[in-house]
Amino acid sequence: MFIEVCKSKIHKVTISEANLQYVGSITVDEDLMDAANLIENEKVQIVNLNNGERLETYVIKGVRGSGNICMNGAAARKAQVGDVVIIISYAMMDFEEAKTFKPSLVFPDTATNRLVI
Repeated sequence: MFIEVCKSKIHKVTISEANLQYVGSITVDEDLMDAANLIENEKVQIVNLNNGERLETYVIKGVRGSGNICMNGAAARKAQVGDVVIIISYAMMDFEEAKTFKPSLVFPDTATNRLVI
């Protein structure tokens, strides 16, 4: 049996940009992607703490160290600049493997969207 579990989570980042005219997705600072074990084009769920919106999209690699979190395309209607969101990815795995799997959890500085060292 396979189940879906949390693979990665970037907990509480602030939307720094919204680009309605882009074709879609969320742009994420590459430092945060690496820390959360996310890859470009990976499907993610975005949970907006300001308005309760939830949506699925995919990740675009942002400039490393920029702190940029940009909602693109139609997703820009679901989160405004200044909103705080959680970015979550999931993975399918064997039930027994899932019992011991440890997700990559990242808790950046919400004001700067940069890793806390």
